[in-house]
Amino acid sequence: MKAPSSYSIINPKFIVLIVIIFWLAGCSSMFDKHIEYSFVEPDSYPVIKAIGYAPLSAQPGESESQKMLMALKVSKLEAYRELAEQVYGQSLSADMTVKGAIAQNDGLKSQVKGLIRGARVVKSYAVGDTYTTELELDMKRVHDLYITQSKPRKVKRVTYY
Repeated sequence: MKAPSSYSIINPKFIVLIVIIFWLAGCSSMFDKHIEYSFVEPDSYPVIKAIGYAPLSAQPGESESQKMLMALKVSKLEAYRELAEQVYGQSLSADMTVKGAIAQNDGLKSQVKGLIRGARVVKSYAVGDTYTTELELDMKRVHDLYITQSKPRKVKRVTYY
């Protein structure tokens, strides 16, 4: 004679447990779905402008044309720096040393860090001893560059079948 088993294959609790496990495992793949996406586009696009300056006479170079080329490069970089300030902001850090209620040393450091894509040089010209470069950043162009690289999406519709 066999001893009674508490876990028999015919036990109704065991059968219910098996059915529940198979049912839960099958729920995730019970339906297949198709997702349609739409691209999100802002209502308006601003145009950001920046101007960079560089003194001609202070540039290194043996001839006036070399100094002018250096000033052109510096003014362009300054204009890009100004664009980066407008887009990303500026990081500031300050320190001050006080001794006997008198300021001994007071310092301020500024830093700009960012990536500018899609900027366009509007004008580069000399005015007296200063070389000037004007840039503009059309945010529509930046948005188009962003869309081509990252392809941001918004769920438009989900269809289950």
